[in-house]
Amino acid sequence: MIEARHLRVLRAVAATGSFSAAARELGCTQPAVSQQMKALEASLGTPLLVRTGREMRLTQAGEALVRHAAGILAGLTAAEEEVAAIAGLRAGRVRLVSFPSGSSTLVPTALAALRDAHPGTRVSLEEAEPPRSVEMLREGDCDVALAFRYEGSAGAEEWDDLVVRPLLADRLVGLLPERHRLARAASLAIGELAEEPWIAGCPRCRGQLVEVCEAAGFTPRIDFATDDYPAVAGLVGAGLGVAVLPQLAVESVRPRGVRTVSLEPAVRREIVALTLPDLAQVPAVRATLDQLARAAAR
Repeated sequence: MIEARHLRVLRAVAATGSFSAAARELGCTQPAVSQQMKALEASLGTPLLVRTGREMRLTQAGEALVRHAAGILAGLTAAEEEVAAIAGLRAGRVRLVSFPSGSSTLVPTALAALRDAHPGTRVSLEEAEPPRSVEMLREGDCDVALAFRYEGSAGAEEWDDLVVRPLLADRLVGLLPERHRLARAASLAIGELAEEPWIAGCPRCRGQLVEVCEAAGFTPRIDFATDDYPAVAGLVGAGLGVAVLPQLAVESVRPRGVRTVSLEPAVRREIVALTLPDLAQVPAVRATLDQLARAAAR
């Protein structure tokens, strides 16, 4: 095993020609230099230096090792500096995956703050809905996953193996055309919309809609289904039906011709940032989680 400290001593001896001169250059004692050289020769199983009078001469093996030592030590120095930069948030990379309404609301604020605080940290963004985003985290395809799960939903995901940073509770709201008979209501029981045509959102939101409606005693008649939140709002605004969307999704589209109404009893989804336990110790990842939490608190 070649140690960096041994290589530094060997280079000093080769440059100065003696143990005593090398010791002065390195700021240590001559016996310490001698011991380090003996340890290096023992680990390699061959002499590296030959004493000629008062000076030390390199053997062929010693010359070969000194030639490589410069590159090895330079590489170690570069590695140490890069790691120090990452640890000090002067550099680093974070791969973030988010669901669309999170990408357009929480993520921009968080990443802008992260860039201001740590301009050397680079963050890439990819969109995926859970559970796919959570799978990507477990498979090593991202470092942080913004995800959600509905309160009390059947088959809710288990995240026991992950670090979970709670961000906010996102309440479901009803979307009604502005001229709908119930559009001015302060709140509604979802059963009051049992006879309405429905526009459903993403597959997970669609499944949650059916669960909530069935719990209220009816099965929604879904006339339109789309993964695109602006399309949901546009269809509602055109008077083609009603919808239920998370508040975060409504904020991301700013719908026109639509009124939002609180639903009773309240149904919420838990918005979280997820990472792996080892990744949670990486400074850039930890800073990203902190900024997502701050963005959610605003």
